[in-house]
Amino acid sequence: MSTEHSQGRLSTLRAAMIVARRDFSAILFSRSFFFFLLGPLFPVIVGVAAGSVGHKVESTTMRTAIGVAMSASDTRAMIAADKLLAPRTGSATPEMVAVQALQSGATDPAALLKDQRGNVAAIVSGTPNHPVLTGTPGQINAWQAPISLIAAQAAGKGPQTFPEVALAPIATSNAADRQGRMHTAQSAQMLLFLLTMLLAGMVLSNLVEEKANKIIEVLAAAIPMDAVFYGKLFAMLGISFVGISVWGTVYGGYALATGHTLGQFAAPAIGWPSYIGLGIVYFAMAYLLLGSVFLTIGSMATTVREVQTLSMPVSMSQLVVFFFATFATAMPGSTMSFIAEAIPFSSPFAMLSRGAQEASLMPHLIALGWQAAWVALFVNMGASLFRRRVMKSGPQGRKVKKARLQPA
Repeated sequence: MSTEHSQGRLSTLRAAMIVARRDFSAILFSRSFFFFLLGPLFPVIVGVAAGSVGHKVESTTMRTAIGVAMSASDTRAMIAADKLLAPRTGSATPEMVAVQALQSGATDPAALLKDQRGNVAAIVSGTPNHPVLTGTPGQINAWQAPISLIAAQAAGKGPQTFPEVALAPIATSNAADRQGRMHTAQSAQMLLFLLTMLLAGMVLSNLVEEKANKIIEVLAAAIPMDAVFYGKLFAMLGISFVGISVWGTVYGGYALATGHTLGQFAAPAIGWPSYIGLGIVYFAMAYLLLGSVFLTIGSMATTVREVQTLSMPVSMSQLVVFFFATFATAMPGSTMSFIAEAIPFSSPFAMLSRGAQEASLMPHLIALGWQAAWVALFVNMGASLFRRRVMKSGPQGRKVKKARLQPA
């Protein structure tokens, strides 16, 4: 007979696997998990729809123009010069249009500008040889040089043909590489933070429900409490990976349809395959570290409201940790960066940033071992606290029980 059967209890590893499999199956095939997957998609759909509508409204109502209040021939010359130079000047100036109010006999450019009902932001008057630009100071100062070029072309002083400028591109500089990798590191940190905070909260509600149904007490009586905590953590981690896979597939389809690729980001120092792998592992560590704290909070709470009250300081402190890790990203190799890599909760964020800026993999192996040790410590501390405070089965509980049995 094996040692497990002779003692009547399963080993911690095997018991944790049983709890993880049970929780994973129960949550994965529940209706609430389906709505949980749809939850983040609704804000994205609403945001995309609102953004497209807002862009259309902005492009329709905020498209400015420069009115031309000159003689008919000069107006035609200015508009023709503007169209000729538009491919060269780009968005330096808005489109030029003829001011219709000129036909009513008005001559003051300021009065003409007030009478305009469209999006005319400034008016150029006078002649192509002596143009006068009327408008607000900020706009006319920015448009002064392009208007001078257009007026010269309208007056026949500009060239009719323009020489092509030969380009001599060079490879990207070290400064550009560092800046691009910094942007990649910060984007990865933001994604890691959002996913961790979005998914780690599932641990709380699950444990509170099982406490209310007395399921947790049955599990604690049958298997080690450490195994219960480990099983629930890894079950929720597996559920999180399912959610990320669904969301990633949806976003991947959207990115392919709209032409967005990873090429928009600078390649990390260790390469994209290794960096994506590190991102997955560091998400797991960040989730387990935060989840172990949430699991302890959920084991001590009795109601959902109490869970929300107790978890709020942890969530706020995690936000501070994220800002600290982001701040340390700007100082690679400094003491601040080393502290961020050593603190358990900020270590996944800081090390993910390091992977984008340094090619060495050995520091990541050390950091992963360090983070795993803290996960084990937090889980054991949470399980011990649960036994002593809730189950009353620790040393403190035995002392209380012994005191009650002594005669008065």
